Amino acid sequence: MMVNLDIARRRLGNQLIAQHRFEKPVEVVQWLGAVQAQDYAAAKWALGLRLPGATENEIEQAYNDGIILRTHVMRPTWHFVTPADIRWLLMLTASRVKTAIASYDRKYGLDEALFARTNEILAKALQGGRQLTRNELVAVLREAGIVTESLGFLHIMMHAELDGVICSGARRGKQFTYALLDERAPQARQLEHDEALAEFVRRYFTSHGPATLLDFVWWSGLTGAEAKRGLELAAPQLLSETIAGQTYWFAPETTPARDSPQKAYLLSCYDEYTVGYTDRGAVFDASYTPLIGGRGDILSASIMVLDGQIIGTWRRDLKKNEVVLTSAPFLALNEAEARAFAAAADRYGTFLGLPVQASFQGEE
Repeated sequence: MMVNLDIARRRLGNQLIAQHRFEKPVEVVQWLGAVQAQDYAAAKWALGLRLPGATENEIEQAYNDGIILRTHVMRPTWHFVTPADIRWLLMLTASRVKTAIASYDRKYGLDEALFARTNEILAKALQGGRQLTRNELVAVLREAGIVTESLGFLHIMMHAELDGVICSGARRGKQFTYALLDERAPQARQLEHDEALAEFVRRYFTSHGPATLLDFVWWSGLTGAEAKRGLELAAPQLLSETIAGQTYWFAPETTPARDSPQKAYLLSCYDEYTVGYTDRGAVFDASYTPLIGGRGDILSASIMVLDGQIIGTWRRDLKKNEVVLTSAPFLALNEAEARAFAAAADRYGTFLGLPVQASFQGEE
């Protein structure tokens, strides 16, 4: 029977943290199903960590070329998805996201009639391969007589994403742009509902397992009934094990990561290793919560991981010619563990293409 350490080690491997299977960012996104990406810099590192020798420029190029896309899907936040998957994912999850934000729509005086109009305006503004920033599209909407609060405009954009009208375009400098989804992902797959649901479930438990049905409900944003139906469809391709009264699902080829117990990782905030589960007890001792700092939320913290367990947080200070990393472990590290995290810091610097100045909080 698996224990928490076994679960953590298997997740390290299945999530591609301890075992690399792919060479390209799009392959990682496809394997994971979707990657939370409201913090763009953190999401780029989430992909880079899972690829051998990846650089930030490679992830950025894949994004700008439309090889990976960023849009609102699943929970009401941005995710990286692949062009092939974006339409069937939206088919499954858009209505749930709309339900989650409906009260805010009403607050800003937005309704379906308005969204139909703004979708048409946005589509016309972007047709022919044009890629415009949010401010440029807000100006287009204002010119058409659409006036609302700034957050109201954000919801207009979000609904256009959920309706499959727009998605991410290439960045213009540091600014994000929007493009037409039809033009950005012309080869997007269309799946029947049950086929899409089974694929969604299978992909989650293959890449995130061992995990529970409740974990999938949280991650996907689907209803419990939809999730249960999806699991029934995908179950023949999965294995399960009951641990402490909870059933964990995973793919048959699931194997524990074979890394040394001293191997250390620096994961970004909102990494799938934490945000992919509603129950994080297998990887995080809740007694450390007061030590997280900031908002005291393990999801929004950049985390130190040792042998699958979250044992601290870290932060970066990006300077012109270097990146300064300061780690704050929850417990004392021995010399080998400290060296392992120093190596993890060097890997992050290599990803950014910058030398690293790494230290532990409190060091002189």
